[in-house]
Amino acid sequence: MMNRIADLHLQALKEQLEDVFSSRKVLVTGGSGFIGSWLCDMLVSANAIVHCVDNLSTGLTDNIEHLDDAKNFMFKKMDVTKPDLDEMYCLIFHLASRASPSDYQQYPIQTLLANSVGTWKMLELARKSDAILMYASSSEVYGDAQVIPTPESYWGKVNPVGLRSCYDEGKRFGEALCMAYLRSYRLDVRIARIFNTFGPRIREDGAYGRVVSRFITQALRADDITVYGDGSQTRSLCYISDTLAGILKMVSSEKGKGEVFNIGNPREMSILDLAKKVNDLTGRKSRIVHEPLPPDDPARRCPDISKARQLLNWEPKIGLEEALKTTIDWFKLKLS
Repeated sequence: MMNRIADLHLQALKEQLEDVFSSRKVLVTGGSGFIGSWLCDMLVSANAIVHCVDNLSTGLTDNIEHLDDAKNFMFKKMDVTKPDLDEMYCLIFHLASRASPSDYQQYPIQTLLANSVGTWKMLELARKSDAILMYASSSEVYGDAQVIPTPESYWGKVNPVGLRSCYDEGKRFGEALCMAYLRSYRLDVRIARIFNTFGPRIREDGAYGRVVSRFITQALRADDITVYGDGSQTRSLCYISDTLAGILKMVSSEKGKGEVFNIGNPREMSILDLAKKVNDLTGRKSRIVHEPLPPDDPARRCPDISKARQLLNWEPKIGLEEALKTTIDWFKLKLS
């Protein structure tokens, strides 16, 4: 379920990408997750031969079951740290990792291994296949950024031994390993630092819920909306179709080779304002309550996307209110 503008946006992108992906064998790790499953959709529709692997620790088969009958799609349950793959690929999208803070803090070792050993295994596969590898990194590599908007040249301010370090430092190591393969083997690697992305299929349950999905489900259930701290911390929220467009453009452009790109929306919004906006758009009057701020929670998140604009001709197109309405409608159906 996308909105009309997002559908048109992705349809236009698909038509551009068919020449790039048609009949090419592509591997997507973490392919039954939120971003990964939408990426599989786009690649299947662009006539790529898509192999999706996921250990289902956070991904859901519900996200990809509609692709079961597609002749150019195959799913295999697999842990990327112990891959059983004897195929050769043209392109590898490495997205496998826990991504929700409360989840990866429960499974810090698994999170670190997915971004270290898992990334190494995928880089070795890419080297043997002479494939392009796209590594899904994160805005979390910047830690509590002191430069806002944050450019790719910023080195970050990260607590290497804090509760979030399993994800932050895991992603930073994954990036370093990708660049080592570029320099040592001239492997074509591309790194996407993905900022907060939301839309249909994003999980809201238990440890997996992130801020947008948590606020929406709390409001729809008439529960209190929980804001950590005073809510002055900011995030920059990008709709899933825009994130997909950025990822696909960076792997299909010659200008993407060996580059790192911020993929996110440069519009910054406070968490408190987001809670109020969700309340308004759902038509609910949920009470907003405040809980203690978690350790090392970044104060601000806002990407500088000048590089992606210049080299990829990419920037987000879907407005926040429209994106939130579409996501709310999806959750209404899911929770009904």
